[in-house]
Amino acid sequence: MKSILMIGTGGTIASQLSGSALSPQLSPEELLALVPAISKLCRVECISLFNVDSTSMTPAHWVKITQCVRDNYDKYDGFVISHGTDTMAYTAAALSYMIRGSRKPVILTGAQKPIGFDSTDSKINLLDAFTCACSDNICGVNIVFNGRVILGTRARKTRSKSYAAFSSINYPYIATLQDGVLMQYIKPESSERPEFSTELDTNVGLIKLIPGIDFELLQFLTERKDAVIIEAFGVGGLPSYGDDKLLDIVINAISRGKIIIMTTQVQNEGSNVGVYQVGHKIRECPQVLEAFDMTTEAITGKLMWILGQTRAPAQIHRLFYTPVANDILNYRT
Repeated sequence: MKSILMIGTGGTIASQLSGSALSPQLSPEELLALVPAISKLCRVECISLFNVDSTSMTPAHWVKITQCVRDNYDKYDGFVISHGTDTMAYTAAALSYMIRGSRKPVILTGAQKPIGFDSTDSKINLLDAFTCACSDNICGVNIVFNGRVILGTRARKTRSKSYAAFSSINYPYIATLQDGVLMQYIKPESSERPEFSTELDTNVGLIKLIPGIDFELLQFLTERKDAVIIEAFGVGGLPSYGDDKLLDIVINAISRGKIIIMTTQVQNEGSNVGVYQVGHKIRECPQVLEAFDMTTEAITGKLMWILGQTRAPAQIHRLFYTPVANDILNYRT
């Protein structure tokens, strides 16, 4: 039997009622005791790193998870991380950069309903997660949820209440599970030894454009953040309201060494800022990085990882456009 390490971090799956509200309280051992079928799949040992609502998850928590996997990597055949759903996609994306090339599965899962509820999805998600963690063909960081295996860099929470909470954005599902049977379509790339990174620059900001947006909001962010992600409309571009204030802020920020990323707030198919006139001036500014088919979750994790390594513009450009765990495919530099 394979040996799997379960890492508990909290979330809905481990929650119980405290007064009139849910809060994470159960340990990984308590979760496992409610899914006895897992003991027939593998040997499991547990570590409870913390017990938080995933809304409160921070990059410091990502570092602790990475360190836990790194320190235990040679002892186990795979890893299952129980996690809240609200920020699971951000954690999965970040871990994809912090744990690169793992030939062993690093599986995140959780639930929309606590494990103590009669209608819970916790038990099947946990069983499916351990099934994947025991697989010889699943590798790297993935989310397993509602019978779907989603690459860590491509996951997004797209439903707030339904069991089918997560979708794979601009990339196929890695595999599906039905009645405990794993049907795999894609085998992610891996290497013999993973590369671990725990140095992050978390001074990254995000702004979502709305019609008539106040240019001072972008000015505020570029003054205070090392990198700013701009979620534009459609295929991308900066609006012009009779002036070029937004573009001027971007150009000025770049001249001060700030990193600007252009992406789209549209969920599927990615950006292409050169299509319309409002994007041409951005396309002509090579210092602005375009995210193309990347998710915002992946952009965030990748930027923090890159800026934790270097501030050299050429290196940032190279690393951003170097695919990691198939995070970016349809792009041009």
